[in-house]
Amino acid sequence: MSQHRIGVIAGLVSYVIWGLFPLFWPLVEPAGAPEILAHRILWSLAFLVVVLVFTAGFRWLRTVGRRRFLQLGAAAALITVNWGVFIYAVNNDHVVDSALGYYINPLVSVALGLVVLHEHLRPRQRVAVLIGLLAVVVLTVEYGKPPWIALILACSFGTYGLVKKQVGLDGTQSLFVETAILVVPALAYIVVTGLKGTATFTADDIGHSLLLMAGGVVTAVPLILFGAAAIRIPLSTIGLMQYIAPTMHFVIGVAIYGEAMPAGRVAGFVLVWIALIVLTVDALGTLRPRNVIPVAPVPAAVRPAAPPDA
Repeated sequence: MSQHRIGVIAGLVSYVIWGLFPLFWPLVEPAGAPEILAHRILWSLAFLVVVLVFTAGFRWLRTVGRRRFLQLGAAAALITVNWGVFIYAVNNDHVVDSALGYYINPLVSVALGLVVLHEHLRPRQRVAVLIGLLAVVVLTVEYGKPPWIALILACSFGTYGLVKKQVGLDGTQSLFVETAILVVPALAYIVVTGLKGTATFTADDIGHSLLLMAGGVVTAVPLILFGAAAIRIPLSTIGLMQYIAPTMHFVIGVAIYGEAMPAGRVAGFVLVWIALIVLTVDALGTLRPRNVIPVAPVPAAVRPAAPPDA
């Protein structure tokens, strides 16, 4: 099997796993979002330790440095917000909102590139961002308030991606540092709720405890597969794959959980989809033939967004 085919398969599997998350997290109820999040952090770290023991080891930790550590601390805070809100959303009948958040994410990335990195936006990118803003206005009118879940997911993950871009560390390694930073408060929460008798871990049946532990594995595995894909196939290909997960979230929310899609909500989603089509067309239009040197960089709009809910 060619390296390119391996990369495509790894990328598709990673995004499909992320797309199935709305079906997994409800399985660990009656645990609430904070308890699920704490166990997700703890068991992700445990799994990553095992992976690193058999791969890169831990000598690279010497190269992290104070600046990178602080950046990864900020990334850890952002991904905690993202994970927590996502778990809350899928366990409280807001799966479609989570899909909207990850659809909006590429638009947020483009906006951050303009505001923070002072990147020059091409005309189509500007049009896409304006259409995305119009979609938020339409959805705000429909909801009677801003779509906070979607906006928090999009902004937290978009900013997380921006921070990770500055760090420049391997995905598995950076996730290890992030979860290591988070594991102390996570473990403290698990211990305190256990002593109070409010934790569901071990208090419920063994199957429930195993599912909570499995949350760490299902968090780390798609990230590892994503890393394998990123080094084997073009970034533009991975960038287009990022729409797989929110599309699956949308279908699961509407078809399986029966979430309502009134006319105003449909209009907002249609506008977001139009904006993403404009971004995709713009991105594909910037790609040069492979035999041309130098190769034009893939625009921020289609750079790989490592996990919806990463």
